[in-house]
Amino acid sequence: MDNRDLIKKALEAKKKAHVPYSNFRVGAALITDDGKVFTGCNIEISSYSPTICAERTAIFKAISEGHKKIKAIAVVGDSDFTYPCGVCRQVIREFGKDATIIVANSEDDYREHKLEDLLPYSFGPEDLENSRSEEDV
Repeated sequence: MDNRDLIKKALEAKKKAHVPYSNFRVGAALITDDGKVFTGCNIEISSYSPTICAERTAIFKAISEGHKKIKAIAVVGDSDFTYPCGVCRQVIREFGKDATIIVANSEDDYREHKLEDLLPYSFGPEDLENSRSEEDV
């Protein structure tokens, strides 16, 4: 699957967004390291804090189906080049440290980034493995 196909899936997912408050639609589509594709859209709740972004919807769908390695994720929104928020970047980091992040306005108008460009010096699972105990402090 090439970038254009992944962006097309994200554009389709965007149409399913539930955004009665902001009217700001976002769609995402990811491909796992074994070639499975998962999509997501943003879903707003009136109290806002339980709202979930499209990227996390797609990632959590993949995880719940047993796919824990993201190869690439495409994100489309209602603004010019909608980028993942900080929380989504951290979730992408957990399951796709080397993932390609594609932000797009259309299938032909997109940008590619590596996660480390969008989230430098990130914190991940290996940091917990190497953490010092209180006895070391």
